[in-house]
Amino acid sequence: MRATPGRIGVLTLDTLVRLGRGPGGDTPRTPSRLAVPEGMTAPLGCDAVAVPAQLGPLVMPRLPRVGCVYADEAHWWWLVPSDSDYALEWPAPAQYATGAIVPDSARVPGLIHRPDGTLPYTPPIPLYLALCRLTDTPPTWSRPISA
Repeated sequence: MRATPGRIGVLTLDTLVRLGRGPGGDTPRTPSRLAVPEGMTAPLGCDAVAVPAQLGPLVMPRLPRVGCVYADEAHWWWLVPSDSDYALEWPAPAQYATGAIVPDSARVPGLIHRPDGTLPYTPPIPLYLALCRLTDTPPTWSRPISA
């Protein structure tokens, strides 16, 4: 289609997809990994639990111990030991990220809390219970079993 002054051309699906992806056109965003801060070790591996940013400040005071917490405009992320999702259904809107990989992020979230000591973990069960309470979701183990 030839451009005519004062007239808008037809947008193809490819054009709309590129516009939706923003700067960079067809280049998809690369998933990022939350890094364990220098001087800390993660002997149990690392996964992460994300919650919407508006819930982050509500979760923090409910935890007896807080490990490394990262944040961006959309989410707060807590580092937990690997496999902390075993036999747990984390309540929506929480997201569990195996390997502490942050999907579809323009940049890696910044570290907003670093604990004293050498371990970066937030204990997963208190985090899980805090999120259940804030989202009014019964913990997995207290739900009725259906046959």
